Amino acid sequence: MSKQNTLELNDTAEQKPSGPVTCLGMTFENDEGRRAHFTEELRKKLQDPEFRKIEGFPIGSDEDILALSDPPYYTACPNPWIADFIAEWEAQKPEQPEGYHYHREPFAADVSEGKNDPIYNAHSYHTKVPHKAIMRYILHYTQPGDIVFDGFCGTGMTGVAAQMCSDREVVMSLGYQVKPDGTILQEEADEDGKKVWRPFSKLGSRRAVLNDLSPAATFIAYNYNTPVDVTAFEKEAKRILKEVEKECGWMYETKHSDGRTGKINFTIWSDVFICPDCSKEIVFWDIAVDKENDCVRENMSCPHCSAELTKRGMERAWQSSYDSSIGETVQQAKQVPVHINYSVNGKRFEKAPDGDDLNLIDRINGLNIPYWHPAVRMMEGKETRRNDPIGITHAHHFYTKRNLYALASTIDKTHFDRTLFVVTAIIRTLTKMFRWAPRGKHTAGTSGTLYVPSITHEYPIFGAIERRLAIYKDWLRFAGKYESPNICMCTDSSDTTIERDSVDYIFLDPPFGSNLNYSELNFLWESWIKVATDNKPEAIENSVQNKGANEYRQLMMACFKEAYRVLKPGRWMTVEFSNTKASVWNSIQTALTEAGFIVANVSALDKKQGSFKAVTTPTAVKQDLVISAYKPNGGFEERFKKEAQTEEGVWDFVRTHLKYLPVTKRQGVLLLMVPERDPRILFDQMIALYVRKGFPVPISSLEFQIGLAQRFIERDGMYFLPDQVAEYDRKKMTPGAPQQLSMFVSDEASAIQWLRQLIKEKPQTFSDINPQFMQQLGGWSKNEAQLDLRELLNQNFLCYDGKGPVPEQIHAYLSTNWKELRNLPKDDPTLIAKARDRWYVPDPKKQGDLDLLREKALLKEFEEIKQRSKRFTSKDRFRNEALRVGFKVAWQNRDYATIIQIADKIPHNVLEEDPKLLMWYDQAVTRMGGE
Repeated sequence: MSKQNTLELNDTAEQKPSGPVTCLGMTFENDEGRRAHFTEELRKKLQDPEFRKIEGFPIGSDEDILALSDPPYYTACPNPWIADFIAEWEAQKPEQPEGYHYHREPFAADVSEGKNDPIYNAHSYHTKVPHKAIMRYILHYTQPGDIVFDGFCGTGMTGVAAQMCSDREVVMSLGYQVKPDGTILQEEADEDGKKVWRPFSKLGSRRAVLNDLSPAATFIAYNYNTPVDVTAFEKEAKRILKEVEKECGWMYETKHSDGRTGKINFTIWSDVFICPDCSKEIVFWDIAVDKENDCVRENMSCPHCSAELTKRGMERAWQSSYDSSIGETVQQAKQVPVHINYSVNGKRFEKAPDGDDLNLIDRINGLNIPYWHPAVRMMEGKETRRNDPIGITHAHHFYTKRNLYALASTIDKTHFDRTLFVVTAIIRTLTKMFRWAPRGKHTAGTSGTLYVPSITHEYPIFGAIERRLAIYKDWLRFAGKYESPNICMCTDSSDTTIERDSVDYIFLDPPFGSNLNYSELNFLWESWIKVATDNKPEAIENSVQNKGANEYRQLMMACFKEAYRVLKPGRWMTVEFSNTKASVWNSIQTALTEAGFIVANVSALDKKQGSFKAVTTPTAVKQDLVISAYKPNGGFEERFKKEAQTEEGVWDFVRTHLKYLPVTKRQGVLLLMVPERDPRILFDQMIALYVRKGFPVPISSLEFQIGLAQRFIERDGMYFLPDQVAEYDRKKMTPGAPQQLSMFVSDEASAIQWLRQLIKEKPQTFSDINPQFMQQLGGWSKNEAQLDLRELLNQNFLCYDGKGPVPEQIHAYLSTNWKELRNLPKDDPTLIAKARDRWYVPDPKKQGDLDLLREKALLKEFEEIKQRSKRFTSKDRFRNEALRVGFKVAWQNRDYATIIQIADKIPHNVLEEDPKLLMWYDQAVTRMGGE
């Protein structure tokens, strides 16, 4: 970055002469010519006021945006060439055989990929899905040349994954086999349980369109995904390192005991507090750290008056100084150096700072930095302003003066080339956020926050760059293989230049609720690259931005609608989900449904590492969830328009939906139940489709249950198409009987589901069921009225009283498990005695009668809720099932006002944490607005 505050485009040491380059149908003398041409075209675009009105357009000057961009492959703003790239890539796709029809089941396997890959670790970010995990999804859903889209690309791991699909060695590292012709095979079990290798994909690069709201994210992603001249990169990095060390090396020197000069490896700084008893200054390091046992003490005492102290009970000491970067005197919480680790002739030593060290720091603090650096006020935000109380109010305050000086010098000597990627990778390491930890424990910044601890590590920039270059060796080996970019990148909210129905697969790892405030966390990076996020369309929950659960849901809905628009019909989207709150999970489900997607599967993704908040929150999820959703094919959409008012529309949807569901799920050798094939979940999916499309549901629950049994084949409580059931029967014969995943009972709906699972295959008596039921109770939901087990059984299931023939379900179970009961008629006294008092799941007709009676009782309760004049408090209890049934009937009757009225009466968390209630409410609001 030059003293004129712009990154230079020319005369970079990395660039080398290249031959003719073709880009978007145009040929240039070399790559520099390509870049110059498209930079000028982008400059013209930036002068168009309408272009800058695109939602999510970043904050920055034309020159800074141009300096950061490498058009047409990457623009630090909306990319005008995305549609051109997609058209070109589509034309270059290999021809498919005649009669080819795309079909994939959802990727239903759980994925476990660690974060220790050197490519993954080349540059830090707040959250990243490992590229090897994404590769599994891309290989499953796509073929070489297919176009993958990621609208929340972060560091661009989706692009890395798409391009790595051409790397035989990496693909084989995932446990796959690759034939000489590029056919990729995965291991499966055959009918006899033997392991066989079956083809499922082809080796070859996929194309990627990457987008993010954050310029910092897209800059990192650009560097991860474009060709690099390895030799020139290393040469340039070493040049910069040598020049900065020559200029700033003296700032990191200390005297050894024998007078020799040592090089500082790191310095530990500590907060200073005031004793509330004697009012004298106390260095936190001195009283909190047990040097002998290398740990932090829980109990502390004042070294001056011996008063018992806690950190919370002490006031900070303050110091005032003139801040030459902003031309003001500032007051900040006092920190002092307390420990220095240094090397002399390759040997390490430790010391407490002496007078020379303190004088050196004073001398440095009095310098004016001659290079540009970001002396900007931290943006409004929860994280960005969290350090205001200790006087860290501007971007440059996050660094000691010498680290700030050295970093500014490094940036000045780093022209816009790939070496800037090294600098951004170490920026957080150089801040005061890098905490001290006892020996043997990991020293790092607190992930997901801008927290400045009381004891910090100050690392010199030279060591940080050297360590980063060592990490880069494997990344460079990969990036050096790129012949030309197979990606197109942009920086905005959602790129509307992408044509409808134009991408083959979508992978998204979006923000989830208030998990992380990306625009705030990226502010330090973006203050250095001088282009910042416009966070107005940022899809998060953030009180400073006045965004709650409803605003978050609406923003995510807009994102998913854009994803739905650009995805080809019949194709898949994978959404990686990580949040502990039910309300956020339901917001995502509602937003997906509203956008038009249909969820077919939810599996786990174990990233083997958590952020600060994830591992310290009691309710933190241990694994991320992966949602597989599809866009219905055009044929179904056209048919539905004609059939929606008839029952045939229902069965057309079920038939189509079953095709997209996994036939089996496995966990190790165990064959799991597929919950999406459960009749009740199928019914819910059908209702959601009709509600979203604005049509009345033409069939009752009873009619649906009966029709399902007549038209489809049932196995183990799940429904299949004829060709699917044959596959299921074959796989069921292999070792591992179908198993239900364990679930906790937390409300009436989950209690009914659990009981259904329990007694469908094994009808039992109340005394058998009760102890198992009590073990499954995971704590009833806060506002949910808890029902007695007998009441749940009476309202939803049948009990054989010993009168008449033994019901088929009980007979099948008893005759299978007791030899002496086999081949007995259903009215045999011995069989009747064994069957008496057992609860069982009724057949659809009788189940329908029960459902009608239950619905009548629930509607009565709903009417009582409706007539209530006062709002419900957090202490009030009611049946959520009554609300669900009442909302459904009100919607069918177009009584949207009742839904909205009752939604206003109940606690907000009840609505936000129940996907069915949320769906009816959102639709009611939409319909009321439309009318």
